[in-house]
Amino acid sequence: MPGSNRLNLLQVSACALALIGGAVLHLLGRSNIAGWLWLSGACLVLIAVVIDTAIALWRRKLGLDLIALVAIAGAIALQEYLTGAVIALMFASGRGLEDYAEKRAQKEMSALLTKAPRFANRYEGSRIVQVPVASIRPGERLAVRPGETVPVDGTLVSGALVDESSLTGESLPVSYSPGKLLGSGIVNAGDAFDMLATSTAENSTFNNIIRLVQAAQESKAPAMRLADQFALLFVPLALIIAGIAWLFAGDPDRALAVVVVATPCPLILAVPVAVVSAMSRCAQSGVLIKHGGALEKMAQVKTMFFDKTGTLTGGKARLTAIGTDPSIQPEEVLRLAASLEQMSGHAIAQAVVSAAIERGLPLSIPENVTEQPGAGLSGLVDGRDVRVGGYAHVLGEAKTPSWSRNIVGRIGHEGAAGVYIAIGGRFCGVLQMMDEIRPETPRALRLLRALNIERIVMLTGDRRDVAKSIGDSLGVDEVIPEQTPESKLSAISEARASGVTMMVGDGINDAPALAAADIGVAMGARGAAAAAESAQVVLLVDRLDRLAFAVRVAKQARVIALQSVIGGMSLSIIAMLVAALGYLPPVAGALLQELIDVAVILNALRVLRLQYAKPGEKISADDVNKLKEEHLRLLPIIDRLSWLADRADTMPTSAISAELASLNALLHSQILPHESKDDSTLYPVVARMIGGEDPMASMSSTHREIYRLSRAVDRLATGIRSERDEDSSMQELHRILYALEAILRLHFAQEEEIYHGLSS
Repeated sequence: MPGSNRLNLLQVSACALALIGGAVLHLLGRSNIAGWLWLSGACLVLIAVVIDTAIALWRRKLGLDLIALVAIAGAIALQEYLTGAVIALMFASGRGLEDYAEKRAQKEMSALLTKAPRFANRYEGSRIVQVPVASIRPGERLAVRPGETVPVDGTLVSGALVDESSLTGESLPVSYSPGKLLGSGIVNAGDAFDMLATSTAENSTFNNIIRLVQAAQESKAPAMRLADQFALLFVPLALIIAGIAWLFAGDPDRALAVVVVATPCPLILAVPVAVVSAMSRCAQSGVLIKHGGALEKMAQVKTMFFDKTGTLTGGKARLTAIGTDPSIQPEEVLRLAASLEQMSGHAIAQAVVSAAIERGLPLSIPENVTEQPGAGLSGLVDGRDVRVGGYAHVLGEAKTPSWSRNIVGRIGHEGAAGVYIAIGGRFCGVLQMMDEIRPETPRALRLLRALNIERIVMLTGDRRDVAKSIGDSLGVDEVIPEQTPESKLSAISEARASGVTMMVGDGINDAPALAAADIGVAMGARGAAAAAESAQVVLLVDRLDRLAFAVRVAKQARVIALQSVIGGMSLSIIAMLVAALGYLPPVAGALLQELIDVAVILNALRVLRLQYAKPGEKISADDVNKLKEEHLRLLPIIDRLSWLADRADTMPTSAISAELASLNALLHSQILPHESKDDSTLYPVVARMIGGEDPMASMSSTHREIYRLSRAVDRLATGIRSERDEDSSMQELHRILYALEAILRLHFAQEEEIYHGLSS
């Protein structure tokens, strides 16, 4: 490709110099020399066109080169050297622009290659030592100074203000709280911070992106393109009109004039301009499209296949529920477990640590830690014997206590992971860890449906019941569970018979399916290198809704390109008819064709104005993170609602009264002020962004229900003592606590989805 670019540049430069030099010589009265100069420029391009046309015909393909060959050769044969030079320059510049379109999106991301960090600051005892980034291992503590690039993926120990513009396009610095996972390649835009490495440099986010850019630079475009499809009609039509004009008028100049105005620059220029603009626009939003052919295919997608894990879901475990013995609070169980899990590099262990840090729990340094790989850890935390890990490691042959049967059964039914905790030799807690649906996934699927995607299918290796539960919640058209890489191929091959297919995945097992689909899309930010190399499109930003934006850009770019092509061809056909009647000589036809080209290019450039969101309708990523942090701070209160509801039947009246009083105080001091602030200050801003009469009405209605249930808790907190023995009172307690917990969790999720969508 670099050699091809240099050859095109040489041809364009030589043609331009020949054309300009010949014009100067012609004005100086040296017409003979000017003619030879124009002839040399035309012949230079003619030789290249002859070679390419011969290759195309050998492959039984009719392309745009054929009519350009006829036009240039005809001009030379009729000694219309100026006309030949003009046609040659137009064709060479169009071909150069096509190659530029192939490279532009890659150049948007290639600047990353110069930003790869080479060193990291690692804690070694009480000292900070600068070491090669390749020597970093998961679990090591690192310091990132102001202005430095994060060397590897890791979990924040302290808060941080970072610049993610090189990876996500987010122009403003973003603040993250402790416990958040940072990807390598972003820049520290604030004070120094500490982090725990969770990957090596080789497997880090930034290194994955570098590999993707290198793969994109080596990719090849497919043979059949939009312009070639129109050439199948346009080329024969132009030659037929030229032949008829020559036959009836007996004047070869008329045929040449027809061929000159038929030179398909609307095809040569309009499609590449629209494609380069669309690829550039997508690259700026973190979607790397490896070649223009993939962009053109995206505009025609009918069926989309999604892998589940890491694509529709986040691909990493998160704490979703805590079950504990009635004698101990959930926060204490999580704190002790996370303190011990700090010493493990296992992904589940790191997720437990992150959950505790996000909730602001103070972690202790464990002692005498031993780890059984694949089973769990044991050690001393604050002088207490703690054991954390799998069921067998913690419980052994002991029976499951009654308090844990519901959550243990739910873990098995939902396909979640369980982290079991024993303190002082007694089993007292279990953490449910699940791979949650991405916050932007529902919105991304809705946007894709609005773009006329006819069928959305989820492919997964999960059990049927687990897969169906997630598929139903997302509203996909079909769920195909228990899939192997081989069976995914057959599903995609069958769908290709009814239209263009797209496969979206992130794992090594998705690579064959990505290659088999018409368009493979890899979640490149944290996905496997094999998946990204097999795909034609790579999401460099870990957001699925960027794919919906890329599909929209592809569809709109195709519409604009078609407008330019059809409009330009229509004008060319009119000019061809005028030339066939003898009213348009070759040189005037060439100038008219230039005017048509300018109009076509200006229309194609409208693709550059396509926006992800309207100006002024975007919430900053920093505001979204603050909202999530506030929700995480309030999450322990929601956990206590279900904790009390689960244990109320076995607790004494005094304990229930004390717990209700404490919960009531937390609701009035933290939950209700949070909701009131949202309703009065945040919702009006969001409503203006969304538009419409009252877009946040349903969210405000949810607030009213939260207030109503909170008043019920307040009433129970003062009346439970006298009604303790009444079954109806206990039933009401259960109903209110479970209802309030459910509506708060749903409400938080809805808010995060709305704000996440407005920040894209």
